[in-house]
Amino acid sequence: MPPHNWIDLAQDADTGIETLRAHFEGHAYDPHWHDSYLVGVTEQGVQQFNCRRARHQSTPGKVFLLEPGDIHDGEAPTEDGFTYRMLYLDPQWLTRELSAVFDNAPDNSQLSFANTLTTDVRLAHATSLAFQALHQGELKIVRQTALDGLLERLTRHLHWRAGYGDDPRLPSVAKKAREYLHANAQYDIGLDQVAAATGVDRFRLTRAFKAAYGMAPHAYLVQLRLATARRMLARGEQPATVAMALGFADQSHLGRWFVRAYGLTPALYRKRCSNLPDSQAREREDRVQ
Repeated sequence: MPPHNWIDLAQDADTGIETLRAHFEGHAYDPHWHDSYLVGVTEQGVQQFNCRRARHQSTPGKVFLLEPGDIHDGEAPTEDGFTYRMLYLDPQWLTRELSAVFDNAPDNSQLSFANTLTTDVRLAHATSLAFQALHQGELKIVRQTALDGLLERLTRHLHWRAGYGDDPRLPSVAKKAREYLHANAQYDIGLDQVAAATGVDRFRLTRAFKAAYGMAPHAYLVQLRLATARRMLARGEQPATVAMALGFADQSHLGRWFVRAYGLTPALYRKRCSNLPDSQAREREDRVQ
């Protein structure tokens, strides 16, 4: 990581919510996606990113809202870079917490953000309060109160939409390929195998997949593995074990992709999110070695 860039990451033990505060100058991270809902506030500078086939610029006070699967990148178009704070909300946690408000969810649907960027001042304030309470490990009642305030404001920006799987706008080839990738993510599969599963040649497959999901099948497969790697590392599993389980060539291979997508190494991510005491972490490392 360049010397002027930094990341401060933590995870709340009760909710599993990750809190991240970071500063980047120049290129921040390559196109990637998360399996969480992202709610963040830009503190300083201009945060530029591509998402949903549009380029966005978030400036101080703006809130950016990303859904699971939203492909996005990040860069600083100005010399002073940008600083932001962000919450990663687990989809099951969010749906459960909002059940009192959204109690009649239609079949095969998921919560969706109406806009990627908003200038909702109250939402920005609620996001910052929730971030501060969780990131600093405040009393449980303080954390819960801050999260309730965030959820109350967040409902103004959420609605139900049809799930990705049955979206009629996506070609069947792309949907079949995506299902195949999810079912075989841990294997060393090739384009020929994916193409055979969808009934088209490799070139038609790649064109259809990129048109539907914004990235080529190989890039999607890597992101799928990285999303799983995050969950495994957060549980305290060793980077080498994770790399082997998910089909990466070795720990270094996982590390290169992980840094490009998230800006920090798998080992550092594990340390910040596993919630293991240092002594317990060392014991687990000794057992693995």
